[in-house]
Amino acid sequence: MATIDITEKTFDETITDNSIVLVDFWAGWCGPCRMFAPTFTAASEKHPEIVFAKVDTEAEQGLAAAAGIRSIPTLMAFRDKVLVFSQPGALNAASLDEVIAGVQNLDMAAVHASVAAQQASA
Repeated sequence: MATIDITEKTFDETITDNSIVLVDFWAGWCGPCRMFAPTFTAASEKHPEIVFAKVDTEAEQGLAAAAGIRSIPTLMAFRDKVLVFSQPGALNAASLDEVIAGVQNLDMAAVHASVAAQQASA
């Protein structure tokens, strides 16, 4: 699957309706963002079972602020509606493959239990 552009209006639906979603927060003026884009696109072609989404932080400033984006590019990974990875900086192909494998191999029962425990103690 090729990458898709998401907006504030489509963000929640994209996260809710898909098992794994990787989101690249970027801007056209950002050199590291432009360097990371081909790596992100290539990974999307290798992993059609994952949604690879892009958020233009210039066009979607509200969404970027709500996501707490302080530096771009920032990569976020969601699995079963849970944010399981968030890191600023451009990744090389090998590092992105490691992130993808890590997200795919997560024990989501343990993740959900941890989230429930955190919410109960808050």
